[in-house]
Amino acid sequence: MKKQKPLFSLQTTIAVFACIVVALALLVTDIIINERIAENARINSSEEAIEIARIVANTPLIMEALTGNRDEREIQVFTEKVLSVSEVRFITVMDMNRIRKSHPNPEKIGEYYEEEDANLVFEGQETTSVNKGSLGVSLRAFSPVFAPDGKQVGAVLVGVMMESIQASVDDSRSGIYGGVGVGMLVGVLGSLVLARRIKKILFGLEPFAIAKIFEERSAMLQSVREGILAVDKDSRMTIVNEAAIKLFQQAGISDNPIGQKVDEYVPNTRLQKVLETGEAELDQEQDLNGITILANRVPIIVDGEIVGVIATFRDKTEMRQMAERLTGVSIYAEALRAQTHEFMNKLHVILGMVRLGDYDRLNNYVNQIASRYQAEVGSLVKKIKDPVLAGFIIGKISLAREAGITMTVSEESFLPEPAEPEVVHELITIIGNLINNSLDAVETSTCKCVNIDFSWDSDILTIEVSDTGSGIDEGVKNKIFVQGYSTKGTDRGLGLYLIQRSLERLGGQITVISEVGHGAVFRVILPYWSKEGYFD
Repeated sequence: MKKQKPLFSLQTTIAVFACIVVALALLVTDIIINERIAENARINSSEEAIEIARIVANTPLIMEALTGNRDEREIQVFTEKVLSVSEVRFITVMDMNRIRKSHPNPEKIGEYYEEEDANLVFEGQETTSVNKGSLGVSLRAFSPVFAPDGKQVGAVLVGVMMESIQASVDDSRSGIYGGVGVGMLVGVLGSLVLARRIKKILFGLEPFAIAKIFEERSAMLQSVREGILAVDKDSRMTIVNEAAIKLFQQAGISDNPIGQKVDEYVPNTRLQKVLETGEAELDQEQDLNGITILANRVPIIVDGEIVGVIATFRDKTEMRQMAERLTGVSIYAEALRAQTHEFMNKLHVILGMVRLGDYDRLNNYVNQIASRYQAEVGSLVKKIKDPVLAGFIIGKISLAREAGITMTVSEESFLPEPAEPEVVHELITIIGNLINNSLDAVETSTCKCVNIDFSWDSDILTIEVSDTGSGIDEGVKNKIFVQGYSTKGTDRGLGLYLIQRSLERLGGQITVISEVGHGAVFRVILPYWSKEGYFD
């Protein structure tokens, strides 16, 4: 189903939503702060009223007036002075009979205080309340008055009008509203900057375009046969395609890889090393719980910083099989080409003799070729029972003869037909590369000879290929089986490496006997079961 293009661009959408979020955040903040300011104003006013009530209650003048040792009228004078220097609205002093001794309205002096919010203060406790009186709604603080002997003789009531508290709250809120306005302006500008920044980070792509690219990338990742694995700068796996998961499962690793540390999930990985050095590693072998893979590891660099590594890998057995098929085909083709070339030369000689009418010499020449061919083929067929191997070696002999090199198979050689046909392919890889190396070794020698010997006994096959070349230096012997190493130039060094890999699969081994100037002998020993003995 085709996705519709959104009505608004990503930049506009981000800006609008960011503005809405900022507005909601500031609104909630305003509500919370206003509530906190109102609460703090009430608390501060209450504490101030309690403090003034306590001061008045502990004034000697008040104590003496309530105990009859002083004129009660001085109480009103004193409270009026206190009111003039404080922000409270009224101060009322009462005796134990709840009779007012002072009040902002002198007419209330001498009247009974009937409100129940004063009950606790006449029991000797400080208390506060919000109540409506003759002056309006007020916050009231009560403090008991005690005589010097500790007996309670009255109470002090200090009141703060709620409207003055609200006025204080409103003054504080005006500053908050200004801050909210500035915050809104900054939020809008920040939203626009953020939207442009995100747009730049996304290379100007809209979400639907990003989704399309993501779907295409996913399809490509899952369609390739190579395993693909990517890690971030913390070595945690972020991308793993199906081919990689299949290889992991074959290696006995079945957990979900996404989000895990690559070194803890995949054994013998070098991705952490690539993260640290930033140097790519190409065509590197890695053991994956018994499965040999060929891996490429390349750092991901963004703005000059390494942000991850991506690795591609494939089971080397599959790649080896393909390479060896190509190598085997090349060896077969080379042998056939040599035979074809040799027989074409012979046909040209025969054609020339026919045209000259020299039939006697033609007869002798054909008989000579036939005899040599029968002797050569017959001898090899007796020694080498597998027709494919026999034909392959005949082709190599023809190739050597064409290059002016004498190549022989020892008279004592014997190689039965193998029990498993797949072994033939491995032997062609081993023998073919050994012969090729020997032919190259004697190419510049005065004596150009290569000898092959097959010895089979007790299911053990020994193959020796010797030459009269210049030999191998002792310091080079340990390097010649390394992939890519060669003394013959670039793009070489694969033959002996393939031999080593074939021997690993067959359970065999190879040794090199050589001295500089005295040629070389390559001896291969491996388990080998004959077809006849295997089925007896």
